[in-house]
Amino acid sequence: QVNLVESGGGSVQAGGSLRLSCAASGYSYSASDCMGWFRQAPGKEREQVAAIDYDGNTSYGDSVRGRFTISKDKAKKTLYLQMNNLKPEDTAMYYCTTQPDRRFGCWKYDYNYWGQGTQVTVSS
Repeated sequence: QVNLVESGGGSVQAGGSLRLSCAASGYSYSASDCMGWFRQAPGKEREQVAAIDYDGNTSYGDSVRGRFTISKDKAKKTLYLQMNNLKPEDTAMYYCTTQPDRRFGCWKYDYNYWGQGTQVTVSS
């Protein structure tokens, strides 16, 4: 069973920073697996924010590129999303996702495993 637990969300003023974490457990975690972050704001479709593949290559959505950084810690089995210069339009529920045994093609992939989400609210 794949368990993903996000944390680190909260409320912050525009221009501030947050770091989201996603702890993976319950399965044969591999740092080579595709992992990613999505977000969904009320009334909007879910969008992928960032992804990281087997080689550590990263991909970002246009709206967050240059502000957000995805990374992973193999030993801690944890995925991170460092979010800087936050904007009110970044307000959303943020979800961690993974696809065990998939190493590449992590961007815009139809992931099967999701965390419960962590709320990020950015005020102007």
